[in-house]
Amino acid sequence: MKTPDWSIAFYDTRVYDREAFTVANKDFLYNIEFFDFHLNAKTALTAKGYEVVCAFVNDVIDASVIRQLKEGGTKLIALRCAGYNNVDLDAAKQAGLPVVRVPAYSPYSVAEHAVALLMALTRRIPQAYMRTRTGNFALNGLTGRDLHGLTAAILGTGKIGKIMAGILSGFGMNVELYDVYPDKDWAQRSGFTYVTLDKLFKDADVLSLHCPLTEETKHIVNEKSLALMKKDAVIINTGRGALIDTTALVRSLKKQIIGGAALDVYEEESKYFFDDWSVNVIRDDTLVRLMTFPNVIITAHQAFLTTNALDSIARTTLQNIKLYKAGEALENQVQ
Repeated sequence: MKTPDWSIAFYDTRVYDREAFTVANKDFLYNIEFFDFHLNAKTALTAKGYEVVCAFVNDVIDASVIRQLKEGGTKLIALRCAGYNNVDLDAAKQAGLPVVRVPAYSPYSVAEHAVALLMALTRRIPQAYMRTRTGNFALNGLTGRDLHGLTAAILGTGKIGKIMAGILSGFGMNVELYDVYPDKDWAQRSGFTYVTLDKLFKDADVLSLHCPLTEETKHIVNEKSLALMKKDAVIINTGRGALIDTTALVRSLKKQIIGGAALDVYEEESKYFFDDWSVNVIRDDTLVRLMTFPNVIITAHQAFLTTNALDSIARTTLQNIKLYKAGEALENQVQ
């Protein structure tokens, strides 16, 4: 039997991470250590002696962490996610630490969760479920509306955005798109239309966010853009929390400027998401306020969580490490 090869420190892991990577590692035989705490400036010393650190979306990999990783002998930073806004790429480059990621695991998992959120929100499924659990079969207050014939506005047309557009088109929705780098050939073949950002907000009955978080897209949904939207429009966010100015969203919901929101991400989620706070005090007033609205659904960064996606994440991450160790080209390197 082959001797275990290279050591990897995994941070912010849960049972499903450990299960998926343990199975996938049978084909790679790395020496894996799973930690349930975050990687940050206070915990970076625990990576000493590991050739690779594997991090997730809420780990903080800033210049201080990168310096400690370099001093501790780390050779590679492997992200088991698509986003990399939590990494100081300039500091990593200066330290000579390549950063790899999983750019696409199962885009269907995220798009399908976005649709599930949309249906739950517009058809009042959580309220109906809670009622029938207590023997209340009244329908008052549960009136929804057809999606057929409404306008689906897709902000970001990467793999997930395209799948979301296709699913909502299948519902009979009119699809409008916005992307800094539009795929006009695909849109034309699909019968979809790219529009300006302002028009996207104005026309949207359903606004679904699928763009990466950059300096340009941070708070792309803000006071001004929310004011352009219809009073019964809903927002679905399975992208990144900071795409939405959450304070502005709360104000818009309070003033009934928009019809509702379904969020799988939150811009200050790192302290709370992935952990059990049911017997503790949540001190984030904005998050608590969001949780009080009857027309808001929050899931805790769950969209990626399917067996298909977990297997793909595990195998792509370990393959990224294998390619680096072999000195081969890193197709998933973040530049």
